[in-house]
Amino acid sequence: MTEQRIDLGLTSTGTGGCGSGCGCGHAASTPASAAIATDTLRVEGMTCEHCVRAVTEELSALDGVDVVDVELHAGGTSIVRIATTDGADDARLAAAIDEAGYTLVR
Repeated sequence: MTEQRIDLGLTSTGTGGCGSGCGCGHAASTPASAAIATDTLRVEGMTCEHCVRAVTEELSALDGVDVVDVELHAGGTSIVRIATTDGADDARLAAAIDEAGYTLVR
């Protein structure tokens, strides 16, 4: 039996849009020129996963917020880490957390 190979065009050519050379052609999620800033917030009043979802949804809805990670400390002060491409205005962050029903600790 003779082996036959067919090129499906799935191998990397280094021209992909994601910047890793994967050849996928999709656009990069973060332009190389964009600076990513991270902030750590302290939030009071969160007690469960519903609270985590509410805060995550409100913060994620803000322009420029790319990542939200919540470390829940039920009944205590939870830690919320965010990554943004344009920085985050403290007033907008506080308003989003308040909208979710919790308090940003300053």
